[in-house]
Amino acid sequence: MLDFLDKRVLFVMGKGGVGKSTVATALGIRATLEGKRTIICEVSASENTSRLFRQEEVGYREVELANDLWAISIDPDDSMREYVLLQLKVKAMRDLLFRSRMFTYLAEATPGLNELVTIGKVWELAQLDRKVRHGRKYDLVIVDAPATGHGITFLRTPRTFARIAKVGPMYNQANELDRMVTDHQTTGALIVSLPEEMPVNETATLEHELVNDIGVSVDRILVNAVYPDRFGEDELPAIEAVAGSSEALPRAAGRAGLSEVRRAVAQREQISRLEEMVSTPISLLPFVFDPELSLASARMLGEEIA
Repeated sequence: MLDFLDKRVLFVMGKGGVGKSTVATALGIRATLEGKRTIICEVSASENTSRLFRQEEVGYREVELANDLWAISIDPDDSMREYVLLQLKVKAMRDLLFRSRMFTYLAEATPGLNELVTIGKVWELAQLDRKVRHGRKYDLVIVDAPATGHGITFLRTPRTFARIAKVGPMYNQANELDRMVTDHQTTGALIVSLPEEMPVNETATLEHELVNDIGVSVDRILVNAVYPDRFGEDELPAIEAVAGSSEALPRAAGRAGLSEVRRAVAQREQISRLEEMVSTPISLLPFVFDPELSLASARMLGEEIA
C-alpha cells in the first residue's frame, strides 16, 4: 500500500514533457486497484486522460472512465460560474451578475483569479459533503497540475489572495484553500522527472520551492522513462566486438546494444545526482517502448509505482 494514496488530494507536478499527464493517469489506475474511488482533474484543457480511454471530451463534468475512476477538465469560467451559483441564492441576482459586463471585465482582469477558482474546484471535489448538485464523493482527487513555473504560482495563489484581501469572505475562502494545499495529512505532491540533466535540476529546485516556500508535502519523486539494465559491465566487450562486425545485421544489433548501454549508464548517473540533491524518496518508472501510450501501458505503469 502506498501511503500517499491515503491522502485526499495529490498534485502531480513537474517540468513540461516529462510525462506528467501519463503518470497522473497511472496513479489514478493504481488508486482504483487499492480500492480508492478516484477522480483525475486536468487543468490545462489538454484532455489527455479522455483520449487514452477512448472517451469523448470530458469537459467540465465528472465522467466515469472505468470502474471507480472518473475525470474532469476544470475550466476557470465554469468554476467561476459554479462558485457564484453557490454563493448567490437568488436567481435574479445571479442572472444580473452574469450579464454584467463589469463583472466579466473584473473577472478577466484580476491576476490569479483563474488559478484561485480552479483550486477552489479541486477543494470542492475533495469534500465529503459536496454542495454541487449530484456531486459524487471521492476518496482521492489527483490533479494534473500546470508545468513547473506555472505550477508553483498555481499553488501559491490562495496565499497571495489572502494577503491581498486581508478580511472578508474572499480572505476566509483563500485561507481555506491555502490550508488545504499545505495540510500534510490530507494533501500531497508528487514530482515527475526524467533521468536527464535539465529535468533533474528543475526537480531539485521544484522540491525546494514546494517544501520551503509554500509548505507543501512532497511525498514522492517519480523518475519516468528509465531504460532497463539489460547488460552488465562484463558484457560490454562482447557487445563492442559485435558492433565492430563486418556483417551488417550483427553490426546493427551491436550498435543498438551499445546505444542502450550508454543511455542506461547516463540515466543512472543523473538518478544518482538527483538522489544527492533531494530529500524526497525516489521511485523509477520504466521507459515504455510504444509509439503511442496505450491503456495497457498506463496500467503497467500504475502497477510499477511503488
